[in-house]
Amino acid sequence: MKRLMLVGATGLVGSHVLQQALAHPGVTEVVAPTRKPLTPQPRLVNPLVDFERLPHDADWWQVDAVVCTLGTTIRKAGSQAAFYKVDHDHPVEVAYLARRHGARAYALNSALGADANSRIFYTRTKGETERDLQAVGYSSLTLVRPGLIAGNRQESRPAEQLAVKLSRLVQPLLPRRYRVVPAERIAYHLLHAALVATPGVHVLPSDALL
Repeated sequence: MKRLMLVGATGLVGSHVLQQALAHPGVTEVVAPTRKPLTPQPRLVNPLVDFERLPHDADWWQVDAVVCTLGTTIRKAGSQAAFYKVDHDHPVEVAYLARRHGARAYALNSALGADANSRIFYTRTKGETERDLQAVGYSSLTLVRPGLIAGNRQESRPAEQLAVKLSRLVQPLLPRRYRVVPAERIAYHLLHAALVATPGVHVLPSDALL
């Protein structure tokens, strides 16, 4: 029985993790810090936070494992610097704070092609996040790298939605690593990794999520 922290609970993948975690018999409580309140549910602790000013000594940091699904787009963030804060700085700070309070497992929703040496800003950011998380000291770290994600987002991402539709049309012809991955499948693997907490650093490529 584990106490789980979920950051990014309002996003597409995060909302599925929240649903699955609250229904999981091995989860005693889900701590989901958010900027806006979630719908109250049994076993859900929902501290309201500003991710720019996270409290360092709150009792709710005391969890066994963390699932991070934080992520945005440069268009929504407004700049590369703002994007970097959401996709790199916040996940790494959460990792340090939860680890300091005893968390032993961390599972990140990263991205296909994540590479700290990439010339592409997006994949380089994801790669730097993965690299810096490995320095935090978790006994179990899982990096999940989906490609295109299928699901009903609350926010509009027209380019992504078009790419998903086109990919589905040619799905049988695509290599497995480039196929569309349902959000609930990503959520399942993130939750499973956090709860099982297999020692070491584990990378789950997109084709493994299908």
